[in-house]
Amino acid sequence: MNRTLRVLGIVMSVLAAMAISSAQTSDPRVADLVRTGRVRVAVFPPMYTKNPATGEIGGMQMDLARTLAARLGIAVLPVEFPTPADVVEGLKAGACDLAFLVVDPVRAAAVDFSPAYVERDFTYLVPADSSIRSAAAADQPGVRIAVVRAHASTFALNRIVKHAELMQTESLDAALDLLRTGKAHLLASARQDLVRYAAQLPGSRVLEHRYGSSQGAMAVAKGHPGWLAYISEFVEEAKASGLVRQALDRAGQTDAQVPPRANPEAQK
Repeated sequence: MNRTLRVLGIVMSVLAAMAISSAQTSDPRVADLVRTGRVRVAVFPPMYTKNPATGEIGGMQMDLARTLAARLGIAVLPVEFPTPADVVEGLKAGACDLAFLVVDPVRAAAVDFSPAYVERDFTYLVPADSSIRSAAAADQPGVRIAVVRAHASTFALNRIVKHAELMQTESLDAALDLLRTGKAHLLASARQDLVRYAAQLPGSRVLEHRYGSSQGAMAVAKGHPGWLAYISEFVEEAKASGLVRQALDRAGQTDAQVPPRANPEAQK
C-alpha cells in the first residue's frame, strides 16, 4: 500500500509539473518560439564566462536566460558574437532570438527593448601615476581616452566630451592595451568591467565618480511584439521576485542597481 501511494504521489507530481509547463508554454505570444524547442541567446565578451573544461557559458545574463527558457519549457542555446554591434546585426538577421544589451537610442532604432533589469555606472580606469581624480577632469585638451567602438559607454561619452580625444578600439582587451602602453590616459567603460580589468594593470584604479549610467534590458528583433510582451513580463517578475538581485550578487556585481518597475500600475 505504501509503495502504491508513493508511486501515485510521483505520478501526480509529474502530471502537475507537466500541467504547469503546458500552462507556461501555451501562451500564443511565444508559441512560434516554443515550437523551435530552443531560444538562441546572443552573448559577447566580457558579459559571459566560459568553463575551460566543458565550454559551458555562464554569467548573470545566462542565469536569467536559463530561467526564462525553463519557464518556456525549452532549451537555451548561447550564440557568441564579438561585439554588441554584431549582436544587433545578429538579431536583425535572425541569427539569434534574444540578447542582453544596454538601452541606447541608436540600438532602439534597430531592435525592441524590454523594461530595464539593471542599471550600472559608466566611469574610468586610470593607471597608477595618473593625476586625474574625477570624471570631470578627464575632458581636457590632450587627454586620450580608450573606448570600445559602438559600446553604450562610448555612445554616452560621445554626447558629453568636448576636448578629450576618444581612441576607438574593437574590444576592452585592445582598449586596456592602449592604457597599459601609455597611448591612452584613461579607459572608459562600465564600472563592473573596469573593476575586473583593473586587476590586469597593477596600481590602476577605478574612479569613484561616474560620467553617466546605463540600463541593461533584454532585446529582440523588431517584428516580434508577442515575444517582447512576454519577456517584458518576465523581466518585471524577475525584478520583483529578487531573481535579478540574486543573479547580480552571484556574479559579484553588488554595485549594480535593480531599477523599479517600468509601469507601477501593472501591479494593481
